[in-house]
Amino acid sequence: MTATRRLALTPWLAAALLLDVAYSYTIAVVGRPNVGKSTIFNRVTSKFGGGALVFDEPGVTRDRTYGQGFWGAHEFTVVDTGGLVFDDDPDEVFLPQIRQQALAALGEADVAVMVVDGKEGCTVLDSDIAAFLRKQDVPVVLAVNKCESHVSGDLQAADFWGLGLGDPIPVSGIHGTGMGDLMDEVIKPFGPANELEEGEKPLAIAILGKPNVGKSSLLNRLTGVDRAIVSSVAGTTRDVIDQTLKREGKEYVFLDTAGVRRGSKVGRGVEELMVRRALKAARRADVCLLVIDATDGLSEQEARLSTFANEAGRACVVVVNKWDLVANKDDRLYRTSRSYVESKLTDVSWAQCIYVSAKTGLKTQELFKAIDAAAEQHQRRVGTSVMNEVLEDAVRWQKPPSTSTGKRGNIYYCAQVSVKPPTIAIFCNDPELFSLNYRKFLETQMRKSLGFAGTPIRLLFRARRVARDALNKD
Repeated sequence: MTATRRLALTPWLAAALLLDVAYSYTIAVVGRPNVGKSTIFNRVTSKFGGGALVFDEPGVTRDRTYGQGFWGAHEFTVVDTGGLVFDDDPDEVFLPQIRQQALAALGEADVAVMVVDGKEGCTVLDSDIAAFLRKQDVPVVLAVNKCESHVSGDLQAADFWGLGLGDPIPVSGIHGTGMGDLMDEVIKPFGPANELEEGEKPLAIAILGKPNVGKSSLLNRLTGVDRAIVSSVAGTTRDVIDQTLKREGKEYVFLDTAGVRRGSKVGRGVEELMVRRALKAARRADVCLLVIDATDGLSEQEARLSTFANEAGRACVVVVNKWDLVANKDDRLYRTSRSYVESKLTDVSWAQCIYVSAKTGLKTQELFKAIDAAAEQHQRRVGTSVMNEVLEDAVRWQKPPSTSTGKRGNIYYCAQVSVKPPTIAIFCNDPELFSLNYRKFLETQMRKSLGFAGTPIRLLFRARRVARDALNKD
């Protein structure tokens, strides 16, 4: 919805972070060179037209490329790899590194998708790769790419039965044909999506912020236990500290984390591990408390942390700490401060903002109400009929704009497919016809009518081939 901003970390650390805090499952896309692995990767991660490099030349993808994908109620990380070749060509100096990256991706994967070329047919290298994959402790799904025709696709796929990897699935990465069948097969090893019922597990809360904003003091105030070291020296907390609290029949687990600095200030020693663990804690959490210092202006780092919480799909509460140190407080100053915070933290504009003092206890107990409310919205479900009424009103108010070629997107219906965060599938004629601005408009209308305060929501646009009346039919 909003423009993507990434944490300002070094590239090698960013890749490690993405791996360590990835979605629940990992899918590795492997195969020999030039079979269309990157095209499949882009299709699965909804990055067609961007993402991994797509070019008709072997060896374009050399490193592992990471992306996120959704299918049904499942969220997962997808890893694109370079082409596997077991016999090195002296003229191809990158082949050993490419092979090493591909093998590393397999080691991370819960499922591997082996991509083969349906036009070229089964090759000796395909057989070698399949034999290697059969020895690995990972389920393998065989995708026969470049099957552009429904008629000839099954015939092309039949050539790969002998690889011993189960049913070959004919697909077209370019046109998207067969991708639904492929993804249905890919997520089978994942089992049913884990959606915890309220009260089944303690509510996990990650306390995030840059160093010395009072995260540990807040933890100690909320839990009544001086477990975290409190000091005026930035960076006292060196790890994630779990503290369990039972309050009014509810159980909470607070995850105090080391302060996250700007990437240019993150070293390769203890602090880089602190950053990785802090962001991993955010992935573990149901709710993120983003703590900022009322006596200090908001930096780019707080904005990036808010972006991270939003992209991670976590509920969020913004906590303005050290409010007791601000002089001459009145309603006007409070409103000005609120407007300032909202203007800087646009990616969590939906989050409640609480002004507290961890030192004096000012309004810290109100945080529990905000946490509970955000967690409730994070796992909230809305009836399909109600949701479609809201969508129909939004489309009637503002129809999808036409493209430069005169094409217009048509919306048919929507349904909520997941929670934590609430995820809504919108079925349409072509997802590529809907601009980011129009998607943001629909999200805004959903929030106005349905609430979802304190939590991000995801709108997933899905193509529907079966004809039916569009909500925006003239």
